[in-house]
Amino acid sequence: MTMPTISCEFYPPRDSASRARLIDNVANKLNDTIQPQFFSVTYGAGGSTKDGTRQTVRCLQESGATAVPHLSMGQDDAQDILHMLAEYAKAGITQIVTLRGDQPSGMAARHFHNNAETLVRLIREHTGDRFHLTVAAYPEVHPDSHSAQEDLDFFQRKVEAGANSAITQYFYNPDAYAYFLDHCAKRKIDIPIYPGIMPITNIESLERFSAKAGAEIPRWLLNNLIDQPDETALLDYGVEVVVRLCERLISLGAPGLHFYTLNRWGATVRIARALH
Repeated sequence: MTMPTISCEFYPPRDSASRARLIDNVANKLNDTIQPQFFSVTYGAGGSTKDGTRQTVRCLQESGATAVPHLSMGQDDAQDILHMLAEYAKAGITQIVTLRGDQPSGMAARHFHNNAETLVRLIREHTGDRFHLTVAAYPEVHPDSHSAQEDLDFFQRKVEAGANSAITQYFYNPDAYAYFLDHCAKRKIDIPIYPGIMPITNIESLERFSAKAGAEIPRWLLNNLIDQPDETALLDYGVEVVVRLCERLISLGAPGLHFYTLNRWGATVRIARALH
C-alpha cells in the first residue's frame, strides 16, 4: 500500500502560552513522527478567532512547519479579506482553506449571505493564482443542504469558481466517499478530494461534534464504542476502526488524509504509523 500525504488540523489556542504548548507538545511531535505536509488552522464562527488564527499560523511558520490558514467571509467586508490575504502573501503563505464558515450563535441564516463560492471568486479576482485554494466537501451532505443534488451543485460552483482541491467533513462510512467521488466524476469534477479523518478518543465529544457537523456515527460503531470497558480499550478500538477506514479510503484512491487532531497528537500518530 502506497502511503498518501498526511495533513493535520488545529484550532487556534486562546493565548500565547497555549500556542507555545501546541507547537512544542503537538506540532513538533507530529512533525518528528509522521511529517505532515501541512498544518491547517481553523477560523472561528464569524471570524471570532481571526487574530488567533493568524498568530497560530505565524508560530507554526516560525517552528519551520508549513501552515495553511482557514478563512471564511461571513459578514466581513471584502477589503478586510483582501487586507488579510495581503498579510498572508507577505508572510509566504501559499495555500488557504476557503470556507463559508459557521454562523455565529444567534445569527439567522438570512444574515449570512457570503459563502465559500463568493470567497473563492473574490480571491481569484484580486490575487489570481497566488494561492492554492482548498474548499470543503460533504460526502454525507452538508446539514444545511436540502438534498444531495443541491449539495453537489454548491460544491461544483466552488470548483468552477477556482478551487484547486477539497477536504471533506469526517465520516466513518467509506461508501459515502466512494459515491461522492463517483458523482463528482459524472460532473467532470476532477480536483483532488482529501478525506477528513476524525480519530476516536472520547464518545461524548464525538457525539457532540457529529451532531453539529451532520456527520453520521454508524449504529454498529457507537454500540461497540459504548461496550469498551475503559478509556484505554476505547482508544485502542477507535484506532483500529479508523486505520481500517483509512486503508479503505486509500484503496479508493484518496490522494491524502487530513486529520482533525483536536490539538492532540497521540491517536493521529498511532493511526498514521499503522498505515505504513
